[in-house]
Amino acid sequence: MTQGTIYGVGLGPGSQDLMSVRADRLIRQASHVAYFRKKGRTGHARSIVEGLLAEGAVELPMEYPVTTEIPFDDPRYNELLSAFYARSVAQLIEITDAGRDVVVLCEGDPFFYGSFMHLYTRLQGRVALSVVPGITGMSAAWTASARPVTWGDDVLTVAMGTLPEDALAERIAQTDALVVMKIGRQLDKLRRALARAGREDEAWLIEYAAMPQERVVPFTEVSGSVPYFSILLIHGNGRRP
Repeated sequence: MTQGTIYGVGLGPGSQDLMSVRADRLIRQASHVAYFRKKGRTGHARSIVEGLLAEGAVELPMEYPVTTEIPFDDPRYNELLSAFYARSVAQLIEITDAGRDVVVLCEGDPFFYGSFMHLYTRLQGRVALSVVPGITGMSAAWTASARPVTWGDDVLTVAMGTLPEDALAERIAQTDALVVMKIGRQLDKLRRALARAGREDEAWLIEYAAMPQERVVPFTEVSGSVPYFSILLIHGNGRRP
Protein backbone atom coordinates (compact mmCIF):
# COMPACT_ATOMS: atom_id res chain seq x y z
CA MET A 1 0.00 0.00 0.00
CA THR A 2 1.28 3.46 -0.90
CA GLN A 3 1.68 5.76 2.08
CA GLY A 4 -0.44 8.89 2.06
CA THR A 5 0.77 12.50 2.13
CA ILE A 6 0.35 15.15 4.81
CA TYR A 7 -0.46 18.60 3.45
CA GLY A 8 0.14 21.68 5.57
CA VAL A 9 -2.31 24.10 3.98
CA GLY A 10 -2.09 27.83 4.62
CA LEU A 11 -5.55 29.40 4.95
CA GLY A 12 -4.46 33.02 4.87
CA PRO A 13 -5.61 35.68 7.34
CA GLY A 14 -9.20 34.51 7.80
CA SER A 15 -11.30 35.06 4.69
CA GLN A 16 -12.05 32.16 2.35
CA ASP A 17 -11.56 34.27 -0.76
CA LEU A 18 -7.99 35.03 0.31
CA MET A 19 -6.99 31.35 0.21
CA SER A 20 -5.00 30.11 -2.76
CA VAL A 21 -6.62 28.03 -5.50
CA ARG A 22 -4.43 25.09 -4.45
CA ALA A 23 -5.50 25.38 -0.82
CA ASP A 24 -9.17 25.50 -1.81
CA ARG A 25 -8.83 22.43 -4.03
CA LEU A 26 -7.02 20.35 -1.42
CA ILE A 27 -9.51 21.24 1.31
CA ARG A 28 -12.55 20.43 -0.82
CA GLN A 29 -11.10 17.07 -1.90
CA ALA A 30 -9.74 16.00 1.49
CA SER A 31 -10.93 12.77 3.08
CA HIS A 32 -9.19 13.64 6.37
CA VAL A 33 -8.85 17.17 7.76
CA ALA A 34 -6.84 17.98 10.90
CA TYR A 35 -6.72 21.30 12.71
CA PHE A 36 -5.56 22.81 15.98
CA ARG A 37 -7.98 24.25 18.49
CA LYS A 38 -8.31 25.19 22.11
CA LYS A 39 -10.27 22.69 24.17
CA GLY A 40 -13.98 23.42 24.03
CA ARG A 41 -13.66 25.72 20.99
CA THR A 42 -14.40 25.21 17.30
CA GLY A 43 -10.99 26.54 16.36
CA HIS A 44 -10.31 29.50 14.08
CA ALA A 45 -8.84 27.37 11.28
CA ARG A 46 -11.92 25.14 11.24
CA SER A 47 -14.21 28.19 11.21
CA ILE A 48 -12.46 29.57 8.12
CA VAL A 49 -13.25 26.47 6.05
CA GLU A 50 -16.88 26.16 7.12
CA GLY A 51 -18.91 24.92 4.17
CA LEU A 52 -15.88 23.76 2.17
CA LEU A 53 -15.31 20.25 3.51
CA ALA A 54 -16.51 17.28 1.48
CA GLU A 55 -19.45 15.30 2.78
CA GLY A 56 -18.10 12.48 4.92
CA ALA A 57 -14.70 14.05 5.48
CA VAL A 58 -13.14 12.81 8.72
CA GLU A 59 -12.25 15.68 11.05
CA LEU A 60 -9.28 15.40 13.41
CA PRO A 61 -9.29 18.22 15.97
CA MET A 62 -5.95 18.50 17.78
CA GLU A 63 -6.67 20.14 21.13
CA TYR A 64 -3.89 22.02 22.86
CA PRO A 65 -3.29 20.73 26.40
CA VAL A 66 -2.27 24.24 27.47
CA THR A 67 -2.31 27.73 25.96
CA THR A 68 -2.00 30.58 28.46
CA GLU A 69 -2.82 28.65 31.66
CA ILE A 70 0.85 28.49 32.68
CA PRO A 71 3.81 30.68 31.59
CA PHE A 72 5.64 29.48 28.45
CA ASP A 73 8.93 29.49 30.38
CA ASP A 74 7.52 27.00 32.92
CA PRO A 75 9.22 23.60 32.27
CA ARG A 76 5.79 21.94 32.28
CA TYR A 77 4.78 24.03 29.24
CA ASN A 78 7.30 22.42 26.90
CA GLU A 79 6.70 18.97 28.40
CA LEU A 80 2.96 19.16 27.81
CA LEU A 81 3.26 20.53 24.30
CA SER A 82 5.99 18.07 23.29
CA ALA A 83 3.81 15.16 24.37
CA PHE A 84 0.84 16.70 22.55
CA TYR A 85 2.77 17.03 19.29
CA ALA A 86 4.08 13.48 19.62
CA ARG A 87 0.52 12.15 19.98
CA SER A 88 -0.66 14.23 17.02
CA VAL A 89 2.20 12.97 14.85
CA ALA A 90 1.42 9.36 15.76
CA GLN A 91 -2.23 9.86 14.80
CA LEU A 92 -1.33 11.43 11.46
CA ILE A 93 1.18 8.70 10.59
CA GLU A 94 -1.37 6.02 11.41
CA ILE A 95 -3.72 7.53 8.82
CA THR A 96 -1.05 7.96 6.14
CA ASP A 97 0.19 4.40 6.74
CA ALA A 98 -3.32 3.30 5.79
CA GLY A 99 -2.82 5.03 2.45
CA ARG A 100 -4.87 8.15 3.16
CA ASP A 101 -3.86 11.79 2.71
CA VAL A 102 -4.40 14.32 5.50
CA VAL A 103 -4.87 18.07 5.11
CA VAL A 104 -3.69 20.02 8.16
CA LEU A 105 -5.36 23.44 8.28
CA CYS A 106 -2.96 26.26 9.12
CA GLU A 107 -3.97 29.84 9.86
CA GLY A 108 -1.92 32.34 7.87
CA ASP A 109 1.19 30.66 6.46
CA PRO A 110 2.25 27.22 7.76
CA PHE A 111 5.89 28.28 8.19
CA PHE A 112 5.26 31.62 9.88
CA TYR A 113 4.89 31.25 13.69
CA GLY A 114 2.38 28.43 13.21
CA SER A 115 1.84 25.24 15.18
CA PHE A 116 2.19 23.13 12.03
CA MET A 117 5.96 23.69 12.09
CA HIS A 118 6.17 21.55 15.23
CA LEU A 119 4.48 18.69 13.40
CA TYR A 120 6.53 19.24 10.25
CA THR A 121 9.91 18.87 11.96
CA ARG A 122 8.73 15.69 13.70
CA LEU A 123 7.29 14.22 10.49
CA GLN A 124 10.27 14.88 8.20
CA GLY A 125 11.75 11.65 6.89
CA ARG A 126 8.80 9.60 8.15
CA VAL A 127 6.04 10.54 5.70
CA ALA A 128 5.58 12.50 2.48
CA LEU A 129 5.00 16.19 3.22
CA SER A 130 3.73 19.07 1.11
CA VAL A 131 3.28 22.66 2.26
CA VAL A 132 0.92 25.19 0.66
CA PRO A 133 1.85 28.80 1.56
CA GLY A 134 -0.74 31.32 2.63
CA ILE A 135 -1.11 35.08 2.98
CA THR A 136 0.14 36.09 6.42
CA GLY A 137 -1.94 38.00 8.94
CA MET A 138 0.59 40.82 8.93
CA SER A 139 0.20 41.25 5.17
CA ALA A 140 -3.56 41.55 5.63
CA ALA A 141 -2.94 44.03 8.46
CA TRP A 142 -0.82 46.49 6.50
CA THR A 143 -3.21 46.18 3.56
CA ALA A 144 -6.06 47.09 5.92
CA SER A 145 -4.08 50.16 7.02
CA ALA A 146 -4.19 51.41 3.39
CA ARG A 147 -0.51 52.44 3.53
CA PRO A 148 2.66 50.76 2.23
CA VAL A 149 4.58 49.24 5.10
CA THR A 150 8.07 49.49 3.56
CA TRP A 151 9.76 51.79 1.04
CA GLY A 152 13.15 51.59 -0.68
CA ASP A 153 15.73 50.31 1.82
CA ASP A 154 13.44 50.17 4.85
CA VAL A 155 14.16 47.35 7.29
CA LEU A 156 11.06 45.55 8.56
CA THR A 157 11.18 43.92 11.99
CA VAL A 158 8.66 41.33 13.11
CA ALA A 159 8.55 41.00 16.90
CA MET A 160 6.47 39.05 19.39
CA GLY A 161 4.70 40.93 22.15
CA THR A 162 5.92 38.20 24.51
CA LEU A 163 9.50 39.52 24.30
CA PRO A 164 10.92 41.22 27.42
CA GLU A 165 10.17 44.94 27.58
CA ASP A 166 13.83 45.94 27.15
CA ALA A 167 14.15 43.82 24.01
CA LEU A 168 10.92 45.21 22.59
CA ALA A 169 11.94 48.81 23.22
CA GLU A 170 15.33 48.23 21.59
CA ARG A 171 13.89 46.62 18.46
CA ILE A 172 11.18 49.27 18.12
CA ALA A 173 13.77 52.03 18.34
CA GLN A 174 16.16 50.48 15.83
CA THR A 175 13.85 49.43 12.98
CA ASP A 176 12.26 51.41 10.16
CA ALA A 177 9.01 49.46 9.91
CA LEU A 178 7.53 47.23 12.59
CA VAL A 179 5.05 44.42 13.06
CA VAL A 180 4.23 43.16 16.55
CA MET A 181 2.20 39.99 16.92
CA LYS A 182 0.90 38.04 19.93
CA ILE A 183 -0.15 41.16 21.78
CA GLY A 184 -3.03 39.98 23.98
CA ARG A 185 -1.98 40.25 27.62
CA GLN A 186 1.20 42.07 26.61
CA LEU A 187 -0.59 45.32 25.76
CA ASP A 188 0.63 47.40 28.72
CA LYS A 189 4.21 46.20 28.28
CA LEU A 190 4.06 47.04 24.58
CA ARG A 191 2.70 50.49 25.34
CA ARG A 192 5.62 51.18 27.68
CA ALA A 193 8.14 49.88 25.13
CA LEU A 194 6.71 52.15 22.42
CA ALA A 195 6.92 55.14 24.77
CA ARG A 196 10.54 54.34 25.66
CA ALA A 197 11.36 54.17 21.95
CA GLY A 198 9.50 57.45 21.35
CA ARG A 199 7.32 55.93 18.63
CA GLU A 200 3.85 55.56 20.16
CA ASP A 201 2.43 58.24 17.84
CA GLU A 202 3.56 56.26 14.77
CA ALA A 203 1.85 53.01 15.78
CA TRP A 204 -1.42 51.57 14.54
CA LEU A 205 -3.45 48.64 15.83
CA ILE A 206 -5.25 46.42 13.33
CA GLU A 207 -7.85 44.05 14.74
CA TYR A 208 -9.23 41.09 12.79
CA ALA A 209 -7.50 42.01 9.50
CA ALA A 210 -9.40 40.72 6.44
CA MET A 211 -12.29 39.54 8.61
CA PRO A 212 -15.79 41.04 8.78
CA GLN A 213 -15.03 42.78 12.11
CA GLU A 214 -11.81 44.41 10.84
CA ARG A 215 -10.83 47.60 12.69
CA VAL A 216 -7.88 49.98 12.20
CA VAL A 217 -7.11 52.51 14.94
CA PRO A 218 -4.15 54.67 16.05
CA PHE A 219 -2.47 52.90 18.93
CA THR A 220 -2.77 56.00 21.12
CA GLU A 221 -6.55 55.55 21.01
CA VAL A 222 -6.45 51.93 22.22
CA SER A 223 -7.68 51.31 25.74
CA GLY A 224 -8.61 48.24 27.71
CA SER A 225 -7.91 44.83 26.21
CA VAL A 226 -7.41 43.89 22.56
CA PRO A 227 -8.59 40.80 20.66
CA TYR A 228 -6.23 37.89 20.10
CA PHE A 229 -6.21 38.62 16.36
CA SER A 230 -4.56 42.02 16.68
CA ILE A 231 -1.36 43.28 15.06
CA LEU A 232 0.56 46.47 15.77
CA LEU A 233 2.16 48.30 12.83
CA ILE A 234 4.64 51.10 12.35
CA HIS A 235 4.99 52.04 8.69
CA GLY A 236 8.38 52.71 7.12
CA ASN A 237 9.17 56.01 5.42
CA GLY A 238 12.23 55.09 3.40
CA ARG A 239 13.71 56.01 0.05
CA ARG A 240 11.36 56.70 -2.82
CA PRO A 241 11.58 58.58 -6.16
